[in-house]
Amino acid sequence: MAAYVSRLSKRCILRFIFEKTSLSKGVWCEVLKAGRGCSTLSVGQTTPAPWSARVGLVRHYDSLVHSGSLREDTQQRAALLQLEQLNRVMTDYTNIPIPRPKDCSQSQPTSELENKVKSSEDGIKLCSPKENLSHEKEARDVNEMREESPKPHTPHGYYIHGDVGTGKTMLMDLFYSFVENKRKTRVHFNGFMLDVHRRIHKLKLSLPKRRLGKMTTYDPIFPVAVEIAEETCLICFDEFQVVDIADAMILKQLFEGLFKCGVVVVATSNRPPEELYKNGLQRAAFVPFIGVLKECCHTICLDTGKDYRKRKMESSERLYYISSEPDAENAVNTLFEELAYRQNDVTRPRVLNVQGREVTLSRTCGTIADCTFRELCERPLGAGDYLEIAQHFDTVIIRNVPHLRVGMKDQARRLTTLIDNFYDQKVRVVMLADAPLDRLLDQGPMTGEEARDRLMLDELGLTDETSEQLTLFTADEEVFAFKRTLSRLTEMQTEEYWIRGDRSRM
Repeated sequence: MAAYVSRLSKRCILRFIFEKTSLSKGVWCEVLKAGRGCSTLSVGQTTPAPWSARVGLVRHYDSLVHSGSLREDTQQRAALLQLEQLNRVMTDYTNIPIPRPKDCSQSQPTSELENKVKSSEDGIKLCSPKENLSHEKEARDVNEMREESPKPHTPHGYYIHGDVGTGKTMLMDLFYSFVENKRKTRVHFNGFMLDVHRRIHKLKLSLPKRRLGKMTTYDPIFPVAVEIAEETCLICFDEFQVVDIADAMILKQLFEGLFKCGVVVVATSNRPPEELYKNGLQRAAFVPFIGVLKECCHTICLDTGKDYRKRKMESSERLYYISSEPDAENAVNTLFEELAYRQNDVTRPRVLNVQGREVTLSRTCGTIADCTFRELCERPLGAGDYLEIAQHFDTVIIRNVPHLRVGMKDQARRLTTLIDNFYDQKVRVVMLADAPLDRLLDQGPMTGEEARDRLMLDELGLTDETSEQLTLFTADEEVFAFKRTLSRLTEMQTEEYWIRGDRSRM
């Protein structure tokens, strides 16, 4: 009887707590079914909670809309219905054992693995005429082993695309937070590809030295895919975009390997699959990857026509300054001094080591970096450098940002990459620029550089149609990507983003 009263009292307390909150009745019912105690988690929290998986993605989304944390969007809700189905599957899903040749077992030492024959996807091919016959037999044996290995049924992933600010990343992060499978990874696509190239380089360094009289070729891409698959069975990519020919040439083989090893992919992108690497060099070699992606991932289009980052939110203190305004530079100087005063450090240059290279920032203090546009975007820096900066600094001031012309493709591309990585790592940005944010990129008449390009085309006798296919003479990709940069910079000026980026509170 006492136990019954205790359970009844517990139910009454829970009912009182939940009736005083904005949680829906559906959530209340799910909590009672779960038979768990009350939680102090806020309604808007997207980190995993004991009741979150039971509540479900869509119900949680509805509760966020009901509380005013989100605006209702039918397309977002429809996308979450599909992601919720994948979430259920991922709870008990595993890609172990990973389909692989016997020679790839972890129990073998690296030297033995390297010296054994590899299949066409995995390893070293020794082309000495005397050994061809035996290696062909071993390769057939390896392929037979691969066919006999049990392969997991890989669920289809999702490729979510749409215009800037439509909520793609928010949906993916919400899905990721609800997935209870521990073998999951959430990564910015730029960071992922940097890691892939590092793995490839490390694998090549570990190879045995070439022996005299033997021609050795090595394909490290499939082994890298196997290595990644051993670490995770779900990868969530933010900002899936292809602008680098080195990435474009390996994606098909890399993702074929990941999918073959049972990895599930959920990705967000501003581009539909058919427009990835649009106008890129040697795109014909890239196009087969699109077929691989569409075969293994369902496509979701978020075409709401709304940029939710530009919705009215409480602005933080002024974070974007125009250099022509009176005392704009003094205001930025004052802001740096105030931020630096709270640091347990002195103002000094810092040298960061990025993959053996030194990147010098001339003025820093603790977790604050005071940089110029020339330092960040006019030097040959890339995603790896910006990620390293994001690891060391939670606030970056960018001074002397010019009015970007279409001809300044390299600088615009670097600024886009920088903001993408800073946004993903929640780095706070203060900017002193020559133009208002909405006019930072000028899409006006041709610059001198573009005029020279046009003259070169004319001298080569190339048609306008041909020139549109050459990325050397077009800035369409930069203009398209820069829309995302402006949208993100808008959100990065809000008080909510500024507070979230303060690492001293963690």
